[in-house]
Amino acid sequence: MKKTDIGVCAAMYAVCAFFFYMTLQLPEAAQIYPLCVIALLAALTTLHVFNMIRGAIREGVTSGLEDFKDFLPSQFFILFAMIITYLILMPWLGFYLASVLFMSACLIFLRVKIWQGVLAEIVILALVYFAFSVFLEVRLPEGTLFY
Repeated sequence: MKKTDIGVCAAMYAVCAFFFYMTLQLPEAAQIYPLCVIALLAALTTLHVFNMIRGAIREGVTSGLEDFKDFLPSQFFILFAMIITYLILMPWLGFYLASVLFMSACLIFLRVKIWQGVLAEIVILALVYFAFSVFLEVRLPEGTLFY
């Protein structure tokens, strides 16, 4: 077990609690899908906690900081800035255009081969389109810049 995993699990439970609270603000008919996703996330986090406890009993506890020896702060902060920019641009550009620009910028920055990046973008956008726009009929941000 790693001590750093304790913080990750605590953060995941906090995310579940926040989204559970926000989901209860939705109309009752719209709550079922988010509640199922939240329950799944909480169950997987609990499973990870049990695995952590089992690992602590078998192998002891380590700090977990050795996993961060190759951490690149500049890479982290640049990607974080890209995420913030994506969230700011999405209402103006719309979900799909902002997502294509965001994914392209991240993949170029991380030096992913062009053909792999294009394939990843096509697959991800197709999955999002069919899952949200077709299957769940959720309206994604359309953007105000072009309207």
